[in-house]
Amino acid sequence: MTAPPTDPARSEDALDAFRENRIYLGADHSRNERRTLIVAGITIVALAVQLAGGLAFNSMALIAGGLHNAAHVAALGVAALAYRLARRWAADPRFTFGAGKLGYLAGFANAVVLAFTALLIAAESLERLISPEEVAYTEAIWLAAAGLVLSVVCMLILKPAGRHRHEGGDLNLSAVHLHLSADAIVSGLAIAGLVAGRALGWNWADPLMGLAGAALVGHFALSLVRRAAGVLLDVNPSPALAEEIRLRLAAEGERVIDLHLWQLGPGHHAAVVVLAAERPAPVEAYRARLAELPGLSHLTIEVRGTDAVHSCA
Repeated sequence: MTAPPTDPARSEDALDAFRENRIYLGADHSRNERRTLIVAGITIVALAVQLAGGLAFNSMALIAGGLHNAAHVAALGVAALAYRLARRWAADPRFTFGAGKLGYLAGFANAVVLAFTALLIAAESLERLISPEEVAYTEAIWLAAAGLVLSVVCMLILKPAGRHRHEGGDLNLSAVHLHLSADAIVSGLAIAGLVAGRALGWNWADPLMGLAGAALVGHFALSLVRRAAGVLLDVNPSPALAEEIRLRLAAEGERVIDLHLWQLGPGHHAAVVVLAAERPAPVEAYRARLAELPGLSHLTIEVRGTDAVHSCA
C-alpha cells in the first residue's frame, strides 16, 4: 500500500519497491518540513541579535556569525519551499519520475549561498586583519556562546530520524543541517578568537578566526555542491546496489548487457536493465529477484533471447 497524494510520505510505505505511482518522497518528508520551519523562525531571531551585538561590540567574529545566520535564513526558506512544492507536486503527471529531486535542487542552491557567505566572511575578516579595531571582548564572548548553544539546539531539531539517516539521504535536510553545523564551528572559533584577544591582547585573533571559519564554510559548500550535482546529473548513487542488481539478475547464467541506476528522491532509486539469456524467463521472474532490495522503487527490464526477440516490463 502506498501513501495517499495528500500526505505522500506519511509512513514507511514510502520506501516500497516498484511503485505504481510517481511519488518518490522521503519517509520523513512531513517531519522534516515542519522542523525546517521551526528552525527558520529561531534563526531569524538569532540573526537580528547577533548582527546587533557584532555592531555594538565591534566584533568581526560576531558579524561573521550574523552573516552566516543570514545565509541560514535563506537556506531554510529555500528548503521549506522545496519540501512544500515537492509535496504539492508529488503526484503531478508532468514530472516523469516525480518531484523527489526538488530537495536536491534546493540543496544545490543552498550550497551556492553557503559559498557566497564564505566569501563575505573572508573579505570582511581580511579587512579587519589589516586594520584591527577595538572589540568589547566580554560582551562579545557571551553573545558568541549564546549563538553556539542556539546552533546546537537547531542542529538537534533537524537531526535526521532513525534508520533513514543514511538511507539514500534527504539532501535538502542535510544542506540546512550542514549550514547549522558550520555555524556551530564558526561560533566556536569566534569564542576562541575573542578569548585570545581579551587574555593576550591579540587584536588579530578575532578576524583570524573569521578567516578560519570562512575556509571551513567554503569546504562545506564545495562538499554539498558535489553531492547535489551528483544526484541532479544522475551519477550512479550506489555502486554496491548496482552490483547487487547485476549479481541477482545473472544468478542463472543470464548476461547483463546494460544497467543504469539513478536516484529519484530520498531513499528511492530507479534502474533500467537489459538482459540476455538463452532461455529467457518471464519478466516477472527477474523482477521477483529484485523485489526485496531496499530503496529500489522503480524498475524497467528488457529481456533478449538469442533470436533477438525481446519483451519489456
